[in-house]
Amino acid sequence: MSITKERKTEIISDFRRAEADTGSPEVQIAMLTHRIEELTSHLTSHPKDHSSRRGLLMLVSRRRRLLDYLRRHAQEKYLSIIGRLQLRK
Repeated sequence: MSITKERKTEIISDFRRAEADTGSPEVQIAMLTHRIEELTSHLTSHPKDHSSRRGLLMLVSRRRRLLDYLRRHAQEKYLSIIGRLQLRK
């Protein structure tokens, strides 16, 4: 269920702003989206795993806060990341 190092570097290289960027909101949102997708698939086969469900809700809330921040400060980047990750909003 954890993210592999190769997949993490791939996500970072796809969404970073500069060469050494690993913590921009876009990268964080992409990483959270990947983890949310993994947890969602896990919960479809393990519906009674309430601790993972709580973790999923916390990840979704964190991603929502980052998306709200991005929408307030950089509208064009917000729209871009919504489209690239195929998120609703």
